[in-house]
Amino acid sequence: MNPIDTHLNAISRRSFLGLTGLGIGAMAARTLLAADAKSLSGGDSLARSHFAPKAKRVIYLFQSGGPSHIDLFDYKPHLEKVHGQDLPDSVRQGQRLTGMTSGQKSFPLCKSLARFEQRGESGQWISDLLPYTCKVADHIAVIRSMHTEAINHDPGITFINTGSQFPGNPSMGSWVSYGLGSMNENLPSYVVLVSQGTGKNPGQPIFSRLWGSGFLPSNHQGVQFRSGADPVLYLNDPAGMARSDRRAMLDDLAALNHIRHEKMSDPEILTRISQYEMAFRMQTSAPELADLSDEPDWVFDLYGPESRTPGTYAYNCLLARRMAERGVRFTQLFHRGWDQHNNLQTHLANQCRDTDQASAALVTDLHQRGLLEDTLVVWGGEFGRTVYSQGKIGTGRDHHGRCFSTWVAGGGIKGGISYGATDDYSYNITENPVHIRDLNATILNCLGMDHNRFTFRFQGLNHKPTGVEPAKVVKGILA
Repeated sequence: MNPIDTHLNAISRRSFLGLTGLGIGAMAARTLLAADAKSLSGGDSLARSHFAPKAKRVIYLFQSGGPSHIDLFDYKPHLEKVHGQDLPDSVRQGQRLTGMTSGQKSFPLCKSLARFEQRGESGQWISDLLPYTCKVADHIAVIRSMHTEAINHDPGITFINTGSQFPGNPSMGSWVSYGLGSMNENLPSYVVLVSQGTGKNPGQPIFSRLWGSGFLPSNHQGVQFRSGADPVLYLNDPAGMARSDRRAMLDDLAALNHIRHEKMSDPEILTRISQYEMAFRMQTSAPELADLSDEPDWVFDLYGPESRTPGTYAYNCLLARRMAERGVRFTQLFHRGWDQHNNLQTHLANQCRDTDQASAALVTDLHQRGLLEDTLVVWGGEFGRTVYSQGKIGTGRDHHGRCFSTWVAGGGIKGGISYGATDDYSYNITENPVHIRDLNATILNCLGMDHNRFTFRFQGLNHKPTGVEPAKVVKGILA
């Protein structure tokens, strides 16, 4: 917490009056000073940017499990010549492997499972597995030089979402909520949607701590929306309770919590009050948001047939667009099923069919509605896949963090470009490396936030959303 807040919260109004003996005048002075201090620190939300933002909101299409960049975005014609040969030691360079392939006697190279072609006027190389993404090639920037130290799922997905491989830190969405606040008082500033693909079922588990607020005030944690008529748990009033009764109950509860706050000066008490109020307002706003009956047929056709089925990735992409229209600051979709260690050909094709049309439709839909200009869309996972086969050739691919691909579009991003490069084996980066911290710094930059100046005091340290290691904004993809 900000040191000013720490000082102010250490003194209750009663103890302050008892110590000063200056009566009402002192209380008024302290109240005014507190208001000034809160305006400087933003209270439990800074609600300000460091410079003019290009994006007002973010939609993060997180592909959990590690999409295969070799088969989707990173075209390597050299692999046609060396298919089936062993990965050269000069390429691997002694780098560590996961326990799933470290014991293999050989590492047979596997070419891309799909045909690549240059797409759009920009000529981006994208595979046939993503025919709809090919149509928005001129809107997206493909980063082919992403990298991370993590080689297993849980630390990998924790790292890219929180800036640390260790659990307990705030998620990126929580940082954005804390830094910029909400644009709609009737909906959370950070919303999460989870879907399961047909690529690998079940996919890697998704834990709620991935959208947790960590040491930030708890009202900045993500709120998970479920499929169906009851999108958020525990919002509806019990049978027999009128809305006016609920309003009276919340008023009385707030009064009791304020009394408790006077004694304890615990900021989480005020957070609890605000969360109760948000839940009350969401009793109307959440069902309206999740009711797609007002969407015309052409919209469902754009997103694909599964967009009519609650809980699917396509349905969630359409919901994400509706959230963008209603001012949700950070919407994050987690789609499971990309961890294809075996049955690669079938599972990867299925996973692409789950996601390709809806991802491209979201970009197209936002563009048609004039929202893409100030909405940043991010597509990617926690790492990529190995160029060598896990098991028999063509059967599967293991985790690979040395290089992988992510695409971004919209607010502040230059469309139709490729950034970074890898070697002929898509194993090591040869040009413009982009660490996952750099990606997060760039997301914040598009929102008008300087990641080096954006800190929160906790346990004696000024924590940053990008962690303790250096991070840079990827200026080469900015418009």
